[in-house]
Amino acid sequence: MLHDHRPYRVKKAYLKLSEFYVEHFLRPQFTSLGKGHTFIRPWNVELFGAPIEIGDYVNVIAARDRKVRMTVWSDREDPSGIRIGNYCLICPGVRLSSATEIVVGDNVMFASGAYVTDSDWHDIYDRVAIVGKTGPVRIENNAWIGDSVIVCKGVTIGENSVIGAGSVVTNSIPANTIAAGSPARVIKPLDGDKKIKTRAEWYANPAELFDEIDRIDREKLGGNTFLDWMRYSFFPRKGD
Repeated sequence: MLHDHRPYRVKKAYLKLSEFYVEHFLRPQFTSLGKGHTFIRPWNVELFGAPIEIGDYVNVIAARDRKVRMTVWSDREDPSGIRIGNYCLICPGVRLSSATEIVVGDNVMFASGAYVTDSDWHDIYDRVAIVGKTGPVRIENNAWIGDSVIVCKGVTIGENSVIGAGSVVTNSIPANTIAAGSPARVIKPLDGDKKIKTRAEWYANPAELFDEIDRIDREKLGGNTFLDWMRYSFFPRKGD
C-alpha cells in the first residue's frame, strides 16, 4: 500500500473502535492504565497475570503476526510484576515476562520483537521448576531497546542508553552508552555535548499535538471517497 485510501470518517470510526476495545477489554486487565494512551490494533495485545501497570501517554503498536504480550507468572504470593512509566513506546512483537519485577522508566522505546524477562523460567537441572532463577530488571528513563533485543534477568540498563538490534543483554549496561552484541558490551559513550530530545517533550502540549495529528489526517484523507476505498480493498491496482 502506497497510500491510505480510507476516508477521514472511516479512520475516525476505526480509532473510536480501538478506544472502545481498550476501555472495555484491556483496561480491566491492567492494574492501572494512565491517560493519553494510544493503542494501535489493541485486539493484538495480550495480558496475563498481575500487577501490570502502564503510565500516561504510552504508545502501544501491535500486529496480528506480532502480538504484544505482557505476562506475570510467579511462585510468589505478591510479585511486583510489570511497571511501565510515562511516554513509552512499545512496538509490534514486544514481550515482557515477569516472575518477580520488571520496572521500565519514562520515555523508554522498545523496537519490534524486543523481549524482557526477569527469570530463566526453568532450572538447568530441574526442568519442571516453575520459574527457575530470577532477578529484577530495570530499564531506566529514556533508554532505547533495539529490534529483537533480549534483556535477561537481573539486568539494569542505564538512563539514555541504546541497545543495538539483535543484542542479548546478560549484564547491566551503564547510563549514556551504546551497547551491542551477544552478550552485549559497551561500544561507545553517547556524546555528552548533544542534547537528547525525549518523548515527553513531544507530548509537552498533548491537546495541541492531538489536534495537529487530526488536522494532518483531515488534510491527507479528506479527498478519499468510500467507493474508492472499497474499490482499493477488493480490486487494488498498481500505484495504490
